[in-house]
Amino acid sequence: MPDPIYAIGDIHGQLEELHRVLELIEKEGGPEAKVVFVGDYVDRGLNSKAVVQTLIDGQARGRNWMCLKGNHDRYLTRFVDDMIIQDPCTATGLFWLHPRLGGDKTLLSYGVLAEDGWPIPPIHAEARQAVPEAHLDFLRNLPLIHETDDLIFVHAGLRPGVPLAQQEEDDLVWIRDPFLTHKGSFGKLVVHGHTALEHPQHAGNRVNLDGGAGYFRPLNAAVFEGRDCWLLSDAGRVPLIP
Repeated sequence: MPDPIYAIGDIHGQLEELHRVLELIEKEGGPEAKVVFVGDYVDRGLNSKAVVQTLIDGQARGRNWMCLKGNHDRYLTRFVDDMIIQDPCTATGLFWLHPRLGGDKTLLSYGVLAEDGWPIPPIHAEARQAVPEAHLDFLRNLPLIHETDDLIFVHAGLRPGVPLAQQEEDDLVWIRDPFLTHKGSFGKLVVHGHTALEHPQHAGNRVNLDGGAGYFRPLNAAVFEGRDCWLLSDAGRVPLIP
């Protein structure tokens, strides 16, 4: 039987939900449990700063945590580093500080007041002072993919037909179609987030763990043994099947 590996969907600044699912994982797998976070630690929720610090602290304590990069994590570093407020992959006219994307809430967690439509240079200057360099380094250096014998973990998904080593970052953190509509095999089961649903879903060739914590629905944690998958609940494992 393969060793269990745990995964957590998009967190989006929901600190209490993060602590809740980490407790579920530790209750089942102990403090040494291998956990993969599929990205999007910031934006929309009110506690992005604390979520990032929790992940940094956990890794510093030796927790077996693998944190992947999401598109919202990239928004924060691109804004602080280069004052970029729109990702080319985002809908036209939608900027990071818009409440729909939630960058305003992320900056507020660092003590920076910002709203969509306000002048950007003074907000950027405050953010450069307020966001710790340790947080920026953590987010800048997040890996894009984690692979096991049976699973591929990634934030958004994979472009069908492209070898794993040739996948582009924009697709790994942003793709929806043609990934979501692809019915063929990716060689391994792909575990991802990014596309918010009402509830996690097993599509046969992939598992989407984004149950909408960014829209104030519960955060989800799953456990995998080989390609078999269960969601974690207060009552224990709940099978997640195609």
